[in-house]
Order: sequence, then C-alpha cells, then structure tokens
Amino acid sequence: MTTHARGTFEVKMTPQPAQDGVGDPGIGRLALDKQFHGDLEATGRGQMLAAGTDVPGSAGYVALERVSGTLHGRRGSFALQHSGTMTRGAPHLVITVVPDSGAGELLGLAGTLSITMTEGQHGYDLDYTLPDAQ
Repeated sequence: MTTHARGTFEVKMTPQPAQDGVGDPGIGRLALDKQFHGDLEATGRGQMLAAGTDVPGSAGYVALERVSGTLHGRRGSFALQHSGTMTRGAPHLVITVVPDSGAGELLGLAGTLSITMTEGQHGYDLDYTLPDAQ
C-alpha cells in the first residue's frame, strides 16, 4: 500500500570549487543542505552536479542526498537520487528513493518524491511504501 507524505523544505546550495584533474570545470558542483518539515521531519545533505547550455532555459542536473530524521514518526535515513532537465524552460524532474538505502525504522523504504514551488516556498510530495507502514 502506498503512503503519501507532504510538507515544505528549505535548501541551501553552496558552490564547490573545481577539483584539479577531476571532470570538466564547466560542470558545476554544489553542496546541498536541506531542512524538511511536515510529514518528513529531517535533514538532507548531498551533492549536485549541473551543466548549463548556450540555449537559454536549458540545463541538466544530477544529485544524491542522504536524508535523516523521521517519516510519519518512524526514525531512520534513506538516500534520494535526482535527475533533472530543463528544455527551454520546461522542467522534467525524477527523484527516487535509492533501492535498499533505508535504515533504522525506514528499512525497506521505496518511493518517489516530487518538488513543488508555491509563492517562493519549496514543497515536497513523497509517495512511498514501507513494510508494516500504518
């Protein structure tokens, strides 16, 4: 049975310096620091890689983050994998719970997360399954 979690979050993205001999310096690297509120009370920390293009409104990013806290009162952690593109201003974003990344009371967590933006506030919707979720 799928369970739905919803709330808001704040995110701080800190640009990281290019590392000599690693990758292309045109690909940006950012540290992610999030604070989730609502059904998910947690922190998220991770890294994002992003590439822009010469076409306005087109870009892509990937990110991984570890989320630690409580989900509907169950304490634990899990990882999220992001894959996003923007094609001339049209967004496409897929965020998935990394299979078998759940720990603690979130062992066995699976699902997908979507991000909303309303009046400058980030929101999330997490559709998930969890063994023995009530």
